[in-house]
Amino acid sequence: QVHLVESGGGMVQTGGSLRLSCAVSGGTFDSYHFGWFRQPPGKERTSIATISRIGTATSYTDSVRGRFTISRDNSKNTVYLQMDNLKPEDTAVYYCAAGEPGQRFGTWGQGTQVTVSS
Repeated sequence: QVHLVESGGGMVQTGGSLRLSCAVSGGTFDSYHFGWFRQPPGKERTSIATISRIGTATSYTDSVRGRFTISRDNSKNTVYLQMDNLKPEDTAVYYCAAGEPGQRFGTWGQGTQVTVSS
């Protein structure tokens, strides 16, 4: 059973940067595709970025495209989310998720809080 642990969240001012990490254990890392999701206060959790099993394909929601970058290091069993030019509306709990080939994301981390102050 794969296990995900996010880290790297915190408080930053508008325009700042953070890099989130998702450490993966308990599974065959390169057999999973991964995604980052976020849940702002009082709102639903939504997908913001995904990456394929070998990292050749990525996708982003419109609100973060050009500011956020998802990547994976298969040698370190870690998925990253580089977040630049952060805005107050990026404030949320950020979650890492894993999915097996052909399946939806089914395993989630505990989340990490990101707060962007104006």
